[in-house]
Amino acid sequence: MINVAAICSIKNWPLTAVYGFSSLFYFIVSILLFFIPVSLVSAELATGWPERGGVYVWVREAFGHRWGFLAGWLLWIENVVWYPTILSFIAGTIAFSFDPSLADNTLYMFCVIFGAFWGATLLNLLGMKMSGWISTLGVILGTIIPGVVIIGLGIAWLGAGKPSHIAFNWNTFFPDLSSPQQLTLLAGVLLGFAGMEMSAVHAKDVKNPQKNFPRAILLSASIIIVLSILGTLAIAIVIPEKKISLVSGGMEAIAFFLRAYNLGWAVPIIAFMVAFGALGAMSTWTAGPSKGLLAAAQDGDFPPILHKINKHNMPIGMLVFQGIIVSILGIVFLLMPNVNSSFWILLALTSQLYLLMYSIMFAAAIRLRYKKPDVHRAYKIPGGKFGMWLTAGVGFVSSALAIFIGFFPPDQLETGSPLFYVLFLVFGMILFCVAPFIILLFKKPSWNEPITFQGED
Repeated sequence: MINVAAICSIKNWPLTAVYGFSSLFYFIVSILLFFIPVSLVSAELATGWPERGGVYVWVREAFGHRWGFLAGWLLWIENVVWYPTILSFIAGTIAFSFDPSLADNTLYMFCVIFGAFWGATLLNLLGMKMSGWISTLGVILGTIIPGVVIIGLGIAWLGAGKPSHIAFNWNTFFPDLSSPQQLTLLAGVLLGFAGMEMSAVHAKDVKNPQKNFPRAILLSASIIIVLSILGTLAIAIVIPEKKISLVSGGMEAIAFFLRAYNLGWAVPIIAFMVAFGALGAMSTWTAGPSKGLLAAAQDGDFPPILHKINKHNMPIGMLVFQGIIVSILGIVFLLMPNVNSSFWILLALTSQLYLLMYSIMFAAAIRLRYKKPDVHRAYKIPGGKFGMWLTAGVGFVSSALAIFIGFFPPDQLETGSPLFYVLFLVFGMILFCVAPFIILLFKKPSWNEPITFQGED
């Protein structure tokens, strides 16, 4: 459920449905070239190195401490950049359930953004059991139930003989790939399947991780793929392409979908459920990367104040530090004049940082097959070294290609000056990639203090 909460989100379906039947092409390519490699590589590395730390530990074992710290840092910092976007979505969706005009109310947005994030932070401090329950409820109420309703209505639409707004043929299956701007969606769909490795930081919390962790990945991957494809196609069938707006967000499309069935009364209910599902996803991401970066703190990469964990074994120092940064970013985000362009450019930077981390992770998986072949892996990618090269190699190339594509502004959104767009991403990547090495320059022997529980000396 933590995997499904972290990856599968109804808010992404209308944004992909705008491409009609060709959205299935993007899904298939993303699943084959990215999602399956991420899932298989994560399963092998998590069962070979189940100690807490996830990507940080895997890369450290392959390429050494500095690269491990960079990978763990990238996984954490891309989430920090992403939080203001998901928080604003949650605030807007909650407003949609009772008063859409509140989405433009600055005070309301401040209250929901800060309240939601700090509320999720406090709940995560109660331990992984509480975090797991939040993720489970978020998936059931915010993804599975609304998703099944949407898919069921889409099937009923076709079953009743009503006209489909997409044509199912080879000409509509293949999109226009004549320019990088048209491929921008591929990078977006690719990122929509990112996150399977995040649950690996919890592998040590799983009963019998060598057996159960790969099974959990297989089950969650199946749920994510089926819901995402069927949900996107259901919306594309019912809603005319021109009625689906990339800028206005997902709830308008879902509202249009329900009103086509004279179910307008259900819009506030679905809006609240989708918002709760997004809150569950955010809660999942609040804990995961911070626990991964805690492993770097154990190696003395952060001051002692960030080493602290509470009685529930949660990184209280890292979570509070993260909350302060997100609060500052949230203020800047709300004060920017164009919310939509700010929203997209933050997502673009998130994508670039995340995909760079994946490139390092795939390279580490290949390296570990040669460097540490004797480490027992309960799940091992079949085919020997060739199988690993094929799987991780495809994932590496896909990630690198998506990073390149991400520098081109999408045709569907107004992003302002193309030069500013590119420079923002370039300097953002340089800044956040250099930051961990600057931190290491100031590393002191006193930072090697052991992790301590809150309240202990």
